Amino acid sequence: MSDPFHYETFRGIPPLAGLCSMERAIASEWSVERSAERLKRLHYVLKRAHETLTARITAEPIFELKSAYSHHAYLCAEQVTLIRRRVSEMREPPLGLDKVPHPALERLMDEVIAAPSSAELVTGLYTVVLPAVLDACRRLAAEAHPLADAPTVRVARLIEFELADAVAFGNEAQRCLDDDLPVSTNAWVERLRACLAAAGDLDGTETVSDTLPDAWHSLTPYEYQKEPRRDERFQDPYNAGVNPEAFLYAEAFSARDKTLMMYYKRLREIDVPEMMASILVELRQEEPWEFHMEMSRQLWDEARHAVMGEVGFVAQGIDWRQIPINFTWARNLNLQLDARERHGVLFFIEQGLMPKTGKRYEWEVATLSGDPLSKLFQDFDWADEVLHAQIGRRWYVPRYSSLNEALKYGDVCWSKVLSQWRQYLEEGLTEHRNWWPEVYAQACQNWGETPDPVALAFHETYEGKRADLEQID
Repeated sequence: MSDPFHYETFRGIPPLAGLCSMERAIASEWSVERSAERLKRLHYVLKRAHETLTARITAEPIFELKSAYSHHAYLCAEQVTLIRRRVSEMREPPLGLDKVPHPALERLMDEVIAAPSSAELVTGLYTVVLPAVLDACRRLAAEAHPLADAPTVRVARLIEFELADAVAFGNEAQRCLDDDLPVSTNAWVERLRACLAAAGDLDGTETVSDTLPDAWHSLTPYEYQKEPRRDERFQDPYNAGVNPEAFLYAEAFSARDKTLMMYYKRLREIDVPEMMASILVELRQEEPWEFHMEMSRQLWDEARHAVMGEVGFVAQGIDWRQIPINFTWARNLNLQLDARERHGVLFFIEQGLMPKTGKRYEWEVATLSGDPLSKLFQDFDWADEVLHAQIGRRWYVPRYSSLNEALKYGDVCWSKVLSQWRQYLEEGLTEHRNWWPEVYAQACQNWGETPDPVALAFHETYEGKRADLEQID
């Protein structure tokens, strides 16, 4: 019985809840201190990665990257939360999670967020930083005591599992953007790797250097760009010549026709992450981590809804690139309101989606339409928006004396936003073209049906109206 190599369990059932062998469990080269130190390094890099991805969403023009940043920022937020919880269990008050573990890691993440182009950001984050996170997690899962420190092993494995797909995405995206990389990229990547080496690798398991690699892109400190940008597929983004809410709530139109407008509304929702990112960036130092965690989930949900709209149009055989996907809601809020005011507008809109005329109505329309994909998407869209309303009640409402006051403030903030509908027209930024008839006619052709002449003639714009159909200046 004393020999671990010949230890016998009942009928040979694996020992130790399947965590490891008895031989491995007897090894004792580990400690709470070592575990916490490695977790804190992972925490620092993942939190900075979350901040980087979030900050780059608004001005990222490429739709696929904008949605991926939203997703991966959320994953990083979940992983940061896992680490914070685990460190708090390890005799670590105060946790010291806000301390920079090593100056070279700070330099590394300053360099990545300051990357001047999409291609360089993807290269730095997905081919250097996140692979280093995966390697650190693999080492931690292998070297942490599998029994005594089983919760840490679980955390490391979960992080590796989720981020492996993100790294695979980033590597493929980097390959696709390779032609956009400047000739200096290889030297910059070597500078990033030098930062990791100076830090003793991401987890500090190698020799640490006192020599800090020189700054490159971070010589010019990163500044958040709050004006949304879109790639060339998004033609006529100032166009507000079609009011989908007016169509959706009109009794004269069929449920099937309304699904097209709902797919448009979903795809247009990419403007919500573009706006929400500004809230998270500007309130980074004012709100606790739990606020950023939950808001990152909501931001990702909104990006996911936009991707649902993309899928919906593809399923309908409609080229969404012919449709002006408007971005002026995010643009106007970002440029005209502060972060607290934007949050107020967001909460007011979310609460307005809770009555029967909101998300439930959209699901009912989708159900009646005979389009199973629309029904599926609206089912989950409705569920997500219920969660978002709850997030708002946790993090926005407590700042006010009552729910009604919180709602009133959001309404007032939204009302003072100038739509600039007429200004954009007069400046030649758009003609507010009515794109609906051609898209509807294309859909009817795909369905093998004759267009409803009343639906085909729809031409109500956003001039003088908000998305909730309230009048504005």
